[in-house]
Amino acid sequence: MANVLFDTGRFGFLTGLIDWDTDVIKAVLVDHAVITPLPGTHVFLSDISTGVVATSPALTSPTGTAGVADAADITFTAVSGASCESLVLYKDTGVAATSRLIAFIDTATGLPVTPNGSNITVQWDNASNLIFKL
Repeated sequence: MANVLFDTGRFGFLTGLIDWDTDVIKAVLVDHAVITPLPGTHVFLSDISTGVVATSPALTSPTGTAGVADAADITFTAVSGASCESLVLYKDTGVAATSRLIAFIDTATGLPVTPNGSNITVQWDNASNLIFKL
């Protein structure tokens, strides 16, 4: 698969259910041996939670210039567990069953990654589409 927005993420942006600048947006590292996120099918974090290996803190310094999403790089702290083949961004409501999935990233430098108890830093792409483009 390639990097793509979840259908529910597109819907959220179009209907105002997601506000990139003000909502709490987080990322999870996902083990595809347990579940492979399906951007056209999965809606909420609870749909993929069985495969979540680690959760990031909230993204900081989010920007959305000309429909291009960016934020400060993130660090997953002291990650251990299974190999992770993708990164999924979501709007965190505090409840997995209502935390809307936004973006699926499986094509990036450093993926897949095998945790070894150390921190894992995600450096967002600095090309024209940064994290993603609507």
